[in-house]
This record gives sequence, structure tokens and C-alpha cells, in this order.
Amino acid sequence: MSALTLTLKYRPDQRVDMSPLVCQHLQGKEPTEIAAIELQSGKCRLRVDQLFNISGSDTQTIVIRNSFEKLDFIGKELDGGSITVEGDAGAYLAIGMKSGEIKVTGNAGLYAGCELKKGYLEVSGNVGDFLGGALPGNKMGMKGGLILVKGNAGERVGDHLRRGTILIEGNAGDYCGSRMIAGTIAVMGQTGRYLGYAMRRGTLLLWNPPLLSASFNDCGTHTLAFLPMLFNAFKTLNSRFAEASAAFNRVQRYAGDMAEMGRGEVLVKK
Repeated sequence: MSALTLTLKYRPDQRVDMSPLVCQHLQGKEPTEIAAIELQSGKCRLRVDQLFNISGSDTQTIVIRNSFEKLDFIGKELDGGSITVEGDAGAYLAIGMKSGEIKVTGNAGLYAGCELKKGYLEVSGNVGDFLGGALPGNKMGMKGGLILVKGNAGERVGDHLRRGTILIEGNAGDYCGSRMIAGTIAVMGQTGRYLGYAMRRGTLLLWNPPLLSASFNDCGTHTLAFLPMLFNAFKTLNSRFAEASAAFNRVQRYAGDMAEMGRGEVLVKK
């Protein structure tokens, strides 16, 4: 069977809720049934075949072509299978994903990987604010899995991060790792202001010196044996993190945020 391919016919003026189009919801459905599914777009409901040309029948492998930034909730609560987005994705990409794989060839909007539980999310371009974060009012963000961003990320990366790994090849905005509970965030580029604001535990792994607040304590220079093992786990990725030249084990360590529990750490490449 060939992948279920949805090719966008035109770009609607209003945002589109793509949450019904995930593998577990489409399993066992015929193309005619999929075509009749209605998607919310502003105040209107549009049939899938009004927006997309449909081909293929493998509902566990979905391809969305000609995608653009108003297609929201792609891969919401995905529980197995894979989704490939050719183009840009809107807000709430992979929100609450339970398992499976999502890859985006372009950029993604706000709250990508928000409250993700397991699985793999890869974005080849840039992402908006609150990558892997928590919804407003919630106290736990991403709870597991792996997110790879090959471009830049906005503000509040990993806000309330509970578990899992976020890898960013580019830059991260202000408040990266804010209110982290646990987990790992690695940033190859530059980081903004208020890094690790109110973080309780967890690790921020950096290639460039950050601007840290006074509530982080300098713990000196260390050679850490776990870092080569961590980088070895990235070797299967199609990423700069998989390159041998990216690995290191000598770091400057900072502990904080001392205004909170103070068990978090910022590790900076030496």
C-alpha cells in the first residue's frame, strides 16, 4: 500500500483544525470515508475532499503536501504511525503525541510538541514559542520522547518540561528551560535572556556561553563521563548532533535556579 497522501488544493483564509486526521482515527477507513470527514475552519466545517486531493490508502503513513502555517493541530495525540508534513505546520503540532513519528520539512508555529508524551518530532525549519511546553494553566509540559529542531526556536522552550529531550541546532529565545521540572534541552546556537528561569531540576546543555542570572552558582569545570554516552544515543539521528565533532565531555557547570530547588544544571562546552 502507498501512503495516504493529502495534497492541499488551496489555502483557506481561516485556520484549519487538522486533529481528526491522525493514524489511529483513520485506521480501517476507506478513502471515501476519509474524504467525508469534516474539519473545523473558523465558523465553517469543510470536508477533507474540499481542501485536499486524496491518494493512497495506508492510513498508518500519512503525507500532507503543500502544507502551510494555518494548518493547526497536525498529529494531535498521535498514537502510532507516522505523519510527514511537506511545507509548514501551524500551531499545536504534535500536541499530546503518545507515540509514533512526525517530520516537518518547513517551519512550525506556537506550542509545537506541547505536552508530548512519547514519540519523535522533527522540524527542519524554525519553531515558535513554547516548544515542548505546557498549555496555559497546566503545570506539566513535555513528559517524554524526543524533539529535534534544525532551525531556531522561539521563547519559553521546554516551559514546565517534565521529561524527555529537546535538541535545537540553531538558537533559542528568552526563558529557555523556564520552570523545568526535569529532562534535557540541548542548544547548539545562542540562548536568550533568563535562561533556566525558576528551573527545579533538569539539564541545559549549551555550546555557547549563556547570560545567566545571579541565582545560578558557578560549580567549576568538570569532565563528565555520561556526556559521551548521551552523544552516542544521538548517532542514529539525521542531525548535527550525530556528528563526532559535536560531542564533548569537558564543561563549565552552573547549578540553579537557587531561587527554586537549585537542583538544575547548566552545562557549557569548554
